[in-house]
Amino acid sequence: MSERPPAPEPLPHPVVDNHCHLDIGRGDEAALPVEEALAAAAAVGVPRIVQIGCDLPGARWAVEAAATHDALVAGVALHPNEAPRLPDLDAALAEIEELAQAHDRVRAVGETGLDTFRTGPEGRAVQEHSFRRHIDLAKRLDKTLVIHDRDAHDDILRIVDEEGVPDRWVMHCFSGDATFARACLDRGAYLSFAGTVTFKNAAPVREAAALAPRDRVLVETDAPYLTPTPHRGRTNGSYLVPLTVRTLADLRGDDLEALCAAIDANTETAFGGAW
Repeated sequence: MSERPPAPEPLPHPVVDNHCHLDIGRGDEAALPVEEALAAAAAVGVPRIVQIGCDLPGARWAVEAAATHDALVAGVALHPNEAPRLPDLDAALAEIEELAQAHDRVRAVGETGLDTFRTGPEGRAVQEHSFRRHIDLAKRLDKTLVIHDRDAHDDILRIVDEEGVPDRWVMHCFSGDATFARACLDRGAYLSFAGTVTFKNAAPVREAAALAPRDRVLVETDAPYLTPTPHRGRTNGSYLVPLTVRTLADLRGDDLEALCAAIDANTETAFGGAW
């Protein structure tokens, strides 16, 4: 890990990184061996991770990893930018459904949702169709729904209202403002904050983090992306979660240990229990 950011001070109470991509490298930097990544995270108070698969190879990998490592549970889905690229979306969705039922350690359907930043108008109908199918899947299988939302707040709420959501759903890498946060919370969402909340130019997200009830706050890395300050631009990992949690505690005026305990309990509830 010599080229990666140094490990921060450990947290006073363990928390869960509820959204990570342990199988993905960044640029020319390969992903760490899973055992090494898990050990680094556990050493700073992040002993459990939700591994998210965003395409068929990633979803297969997530299921196998969760079945192999006690620290992991999995989420499986077709990312909203992946869905329009597929030659046979129905077949891919059928395999996602099989994977979601393949092991009891698959706790989530996600990340699914909408992304109007990387997908142009020509792909948005397929993206929306895929999102609706994933919502239905999460409800039928009693899995946690994990939503990706990039530049699509109003449409996310519209589809959530039209389809209804399962009892447990998470706004991954929350990117909205306080008004959008309240709208999601009113519909029962958990808000998951990534390294972006540490960015000084992310004032709306920071305001949302400050107002969210403590029992609805989660933390994530989205590693290897969205590395928190002061290492923005370098490769992220679950071991850097303490930087984000400390920022959240400062923003909210929370006692750090109490916030960690809440995040840990919230994540278990949001993802269907302890593991």
